[in-house]
Amino acid sequence: MIAWKIALGFDYGTRQIGVAVGQAVTRQARELCVIKAQNGVPDWQRVEALFDEWQPDLVVVGLPLNMDGTPSDMSARAEKFARRLSGRFGKPVFTHDERLTTFEAKGHRLRQGQRDGYRERPVDALAAALLLEGWLAQQPAP
Repeated sequence: MIAWKIALGFDYGTRQIGVAVGQAVTRQARELCVIKAQNGVPDWQRVEALFDEWQPDLVVVGLPLNMDGTPSDMSARAEKFARRLSGRFGKPVFTHDERLTTFEAKGHRLRQGQRDGYRERPVDALAAALLLEGWLAQQPAP
């Protein structure tokens, strides 16, 4: 088991990547931002700035599985992104099943009154917070 306090969560996508921060004590996460990506490649300077600001002890990347639990077409790309984060920043990186987090995030925004406009107000960072909280809930007490 890794001793940790702060974790960053990433909801990987080919056009944008949601980012959230979570912490061990409360086991809660909150959305931070959405990073634009070009064909899955993020603005690495922006990612580095997040690492510099938050100083995470570990990272969790959402793993987009099919509903039957098998890897999706995006799973390999998300895993590659996870390996790149590990290589660039030297932090432990975990993947976590992210099935239905975007659906749940859209439902949350719908309850807040958002009917559409997901380009103007994307749900990726909220999805990152949800997947990070899912990972946090599975970890043993610190």
